[in-house]
Amino acid sequence: MKTIHMIVLQARRYDPLLLMMALILAACDPGNTARPPVTPTATETQIRAPAPPDTLRWSLDGVNQLPSLDPARPAGVQSNTLIGLVFGGLIRLDEKLEVQPDCAVEWTVSADGTVYTFTLRENLRFADGTPVMAEDFVYAITRALQPETASFGAPSQLSHIVGAADVVEGRATQLAGVRALDQRRLQITLDGPLAYFVAQLAYPYTFVVPRTLVEHGADWQSRAFGTGPYRVVEHRAGESVLLEANPHYWQGMPGIPRILLLFNPDSEQSYQRYQRGELDIMGNRDNPVPAARIEEARMRTDFRSAAALTTRYIGFNNRMPPFDNVLVRRALAQAVDKNQAARDILADTVIPADRILPAGMLGTQIELRPLAFDPAAARRSLADAGFPDGRGLPTLTLTYAIEGDNEQVVQALQRMWQDHLNISVVLEPLQLEAFIKKLDITYFTPENGLQLYLSVWGADYPDPQNFLSLQLRSGVRNNNGHFSSVDFDRLVAEADRLSTRSEIERRLQLYAQAEQIAIDRVGWLPLFYPRFNVLVHPRVEGLVLTPIGLVAPDWSKTRLRAGSGE
Repeated sequence: MKTIHMIVLQARRYDPLLLMMALILAACDPGNTARPPVTPTATETQIRAPAPPDTLRWSLDGVNQLPSLDPARPAGVQSNTLIGLVFGGLIRLDEKLEVQPDCAVEWTVSADGTVYTFTLRENLRFADGTPVMAEDFVYAITRALQPETASFGAPSQLSHIVGAADVVEGRATQLAGVRALDQRRLQITLDGPLAYFVAQLAYPYTFVVPRTLVEHGADWQSRAFGTGPYRVVEHRAGESVLLEANPHYWQGMPGIPRILLLFNPDSEQSYQRYQRGELDIMGNRDNPVPAARIEEARMRTDFRSAAALTTRYIGFNNRMPPFDNVLVRRALAQAVDKNQAARDILADTVIPADRILPAGMLGTQIELRPLAFDPAAARRSLADAGFPDGRGLPTLTLTYAIEGDNEQVVQALQRMWQDHLNISVVLEPLQLEAFIKKLDITYFTPENGLQLYLSVWGADYPDPQNFLSLQLRSGVRNNNGHFSSVDFDRLVAEADRLSTRSEIERRLQLYAQAEQIAIDRVGWLPLFYPRFNVLVHPRVEGLVLTPIGLVAPDWSKTRLRAGSGE
């Protein structure tokens, strides 16, 4: 996912649970061109509020249109919510964040840590009843890497699969490192051991998409299905997506027959709709219960909260003056009072961030030196950069997405930089989709990109590599700000390859050293670690709030209790 949204996990200290947390949400995918065209189901009904009482009304906060449902091209937390309901993976996490089989019932790893062999469940089927075979995974993973798919993150995340670069660059149409041994066994070969590889399979890039669905027409996402608990039966533009239970789901028929996902661009709008009884669930990781409503929400019995493996931060375009100067970046960082902002602006719904890795992430038990709030030091840094008391510094533009409490946060930053550094910062609000596009532009053509931006990163998978190597290593696609350090790159490259249990302490020490470099050189200005605050109606049974979101340990046991559903 791009540097704005994603999924999360955490733990306070290293223990066996953390290793198990490092695996989740993977996928399965099809590839048999002989299958017949997909036809819509007979239950494509037109649902408008109030929905029938057997329908779960779930708010997709932060969007006003259908998010991407293509596992090869996820586009934010809302997109991942939908993808997770419709598609499945090789593995999944349960409510304790422990690894459990999903499409794969078991897997083995070679002695050198480079060859993974997965065995699929017997009688595994897509939601249309078509059998799922190992070749379907070959198709899915290859498709995610093909240039015509235009996946932003798959080429980076899956780059260590043998032959991935050949597919990405158009030199090959077959992915050498992924092959079907037979109908139920899939083998994936890496170019070297990777400690985090199984964890990466938790993210949608390897999720199964039926070939016949994708090749049937450009509108396939409006009636998408996979191996997940639900399938899409209706998309109402600008309003909602209706899902119905997958009768072929491997856990059994989901206990909630239908889910109506309603678009709500603003979390306050979503909160009001929940208050009026129009929703059963509101709030997500990036658009939680609004801070202005948190005190009243906390008094409700349907309020739920969990820590999120997420860091909200300020990003700098290191290729654009004046942020090509580390002293300017440091001055802005030292002038931000995160404690005050967390208390006065966000009503203590977040934890002030003193490092890049979110609190509770594997590795955060190793202490680092934060870049603390120090206005005097900030002014010295700015003067040393050649801009004493802000003189000569051009007007800066801080860009942000219009969602949640972003506006209050950027206004607070604007005041702090004016008060402590005497510099002017212009605020540039963009719709979320436009903001994400500008992040892409900042990566590909930094001279035409953003100068300074408020963003958020939630873990695709619970490993330090996902925040450090995948975000701040030179040249990687998620490094929108083009931070670059030879020493940082060397440290994370070594840490990424340490894959055995005996090497875990060394691995975490290397990541800690790299993170300290990124803090000192202000690769990011980390601001807050959010909490995942949501409202879930008491009639909803079987969903559990975890740091990765709302999950169903067993979809066949989910229920909507009798009572008010309107």
